[in-house]
Amino acid sequence: MPFQFVYSMINRKMKILHYIPSVGKTGGGVSSYLQLLSHDMGQLVDLKIVCHYTSDELTFTNCTIHYIEGSVRRPFKMKREFCAILDKFKPDVVHVNGCWMLQCSWIVFWAKAKGYPIALSPHGMLEPWDIRKNYWTKKLPALLLYQKRSVKMSNVLIATAETEKKNLLSLGYNSNVTVVPNGIIIDGIEAKKTWNEKKQILFLALYRKNKGINLLMEAVAHTKEQLAGWKVIIAGIEADYTVEDLKRMADRLGISSIIEVVGPLYGDDKWNAYRSSDVFVLPTLNENFGIVIAESFLCGTPVVTTKGTPWPMIEQYHCGWWIDRSLNNLVNAILEVIHTPIQERKEMGLRGKELVTKNFASPVVARQMVEVYNTIIQK
Repeated sequence: MPFQFVYSMINRKMKILHYIPSVGKTGGGVSSYLQLLSHDMGQLVDLKIVCHYTSDELTFTNCTIHYIEGSVRRPFKMKREFCAILDKFKPDVVHVNGCWMLQCSWIVFWAKAKGYPIALSPHGMLEPWDIRKNYWTKKLPALLLYQKRSVKMSNVLIATAETEKKNLLSLGYNSNVTVVPNGIIIDGIEAKKTWNEKKQILFLALYRKNKGINLLMEAVAHTKEQLAGWKVIIAGIEADYTVEDLKRMADRLGISSIIEVVGPLYGDDKWNAYRSSDVFVLPTLNENFGIVIAESFLCGTPVVTTKGTPWPMIEQYHCGWWIDRSLNNLVNAILEVIHTPIQERKEMGLRGKELVTKNFASPVVARQMVEVYNTIIQK
């Protein structure tokens, strides 16, 4: 451990200010990421989170949350409120989560103008597939007007996987990129106690098109005879699709007797869904991490996912199926799952739990993040 980090911990806690547009449940993976990170990082540093008002906030521990104006129509009020927090707290590092919203760039500009080091986590928002979405109408204007500048001004960009790091470097905006994976709280989360076959497949993610819900539905339609007696649970928050949209899709494909669309799951309901499933399936087009994959493994449930996720360790640990994304490959993976002996599925699930505990436990990730902060403070 570097001397500077030891010194700072002896004399006072490092002071870190995180900015995130929303800490609400509908904020998706970024909100959940910061909720998990704060649990352990807040024990290592003095942690404050600045965000905008929301009505469905997640529960955060070991930190203080400050709410500021968030409307782009009131930039002076937002700046005044944010700078007042900066002047009082005087953080060692300002860490910005996200980059497409104008407010994220404002935070970078205002904090940098006062001389504070900036860590920026794009959270996959600068991946090629994300930049291509609405490129001409939204992304290009944002890049030209503010986003590229804020990325260049940051002291360090934090990627969650080597694939994201490679893509960030290829943009040429900032060469200082480091990898800190997303973490997961493992305290109190037990693996399933029985691996008796429940004949249940779980999908849990935002109801977005890139998550592959339609691909999963098509795969189920192709295997509905083999899946007789099985249930496929489709859980998540409405986005591109509503619950009714997905029910109609299942009905149109003739699989409404297999598909159960349940909407969002939180707390014990979510964890029990993982534990009561034989396998978790996420046929996503792309993820910069995929926290739901880690959650499934933590519960001892094997995973089927695509190479659009940065999870090559699935093959190394032999704890699931990491496939090229296609209908045929997903059909074959589902068929392999239902024909895999229960004891083998159990062993896969336990190896998946080992993978997550060793590599992504939140105390491990929190220490890695603090080391990144320490590095940019010393420069």
